[in-house]
Amino acid sequence: MKRIVLFTLLALISAASAVAQKSTFSGTMRGVPQGARFAVGKIEEGKMKPVDTLRVDKDGDFKITFNHSKPTLYAIQPAERGGGACYILLEPKDKVKADIIYFVDRKAFSISSCKGSKNVELFRQFNDLLLAAQTPEQQAQLPDRAQQLIAANSHILMSAFLVTFFENNFDQYALLFAKVRNDLIDKYPDDPYVKHIDQRLQGVVLPGMEAPDIVMKDPDGNDRSLSDLRGQVVLLDFWASWCGPCRRENPNVVRMYEKFHDQGFEIFSVSLDKDRTAWLKAINDDHLDWPNHVSDLNGWTSSGGSTYGIKSVPSTVLIDREGRVVARNLRGSELERKLEQLLEQ
Repeated sequence: MKRIVLFTLLALISAASAVAQKSTFSGTMRGVPQGARFAVGKIEEGKMKPVDTLRVDKDGDFKITFNHSKPTLYAIQPAERGGGACYILLEPKDKVKADIIYFVDRKAFSISSCKGSKNVELFRQFNDLLLAAQTPEQQAQLPDRAQQLIAANSHILMSAFLVTFFENNFDQYALLFAKVRNDLIDKYPDDPYVKHIDQRLQGVVLPGMEAPDIVMKDPDGNDRSLSDLRGQVVLLDFWASWCGPCRRENPNVVRMYEKFHDQGFEIFSVSLDKDRTAWLKAINDDHLDWPNHVSDLNGWTSSGGSTYGIKSVPSTVLIDREGRVVARNLRGSELERKLEQLLEQ
């Protein structure tokens, strides 16, 4: 009987916690004509579901009220199609005030100030980075600056949405995804973006983990094992003959091999090719003169690529003498410095 009563109480508590509660987003918007309207939508599965309309009065003031039982991501967009969006992530009971500037010519939003939400404040800072990247030099610096901002605020839920900025370069930024996941998964296990990141990281080998073995055929049909290179520092290199960035990076890989091979450095190259002739020709043309070349000629379904969760190439995994992953996707001077460090140990 006591157990039934306890379960009933727990169910009631759970139901009460799921009751929708009110939150508000208000403030002023400059740069728009009187009576301007904007569409407001809830973001679900990457799509905007209309829920309200934001109206700006003659003084530029606005206020929107939401009812939700959990943190929810909303977008504010021009009523007409096209243009950027202002994203606001609100927790139940949030009371957020913001001053917004709307650039009519660019259909872009800038939040000049924000009070009442760390999530909205983080979007404000991220959005400022995007708006400021106007010149080619600024655009080149944008990924590093965005990465630093997200990493410094990985405990804030909005970071789970913002990190998807790097979705198309997941392999390069896997550590950033992992940091955001690790800092949010306990507190927000049911958040859709946190769950997406967690699923994205399934099967991905990260620094500190033991490097899974790969056994595949070389061009002569012989088995070659990554584990056979234990005791040496190894660059596990995923590439393909059809991959332009891979081919452009190959001279740097060759330079590293020539400089460090005699000190105990090896390269284990896994090709995501399907065409055997193209694979062998690329090895010869690019002077990839190390012996450890393997491929099952299955392209993106390569068993080696699947083992390491590879979604794009070029991708590299640096492995120390004990067979543990040290880093992912180091290139150029960063790779050279790390190799010098590992080979001196």
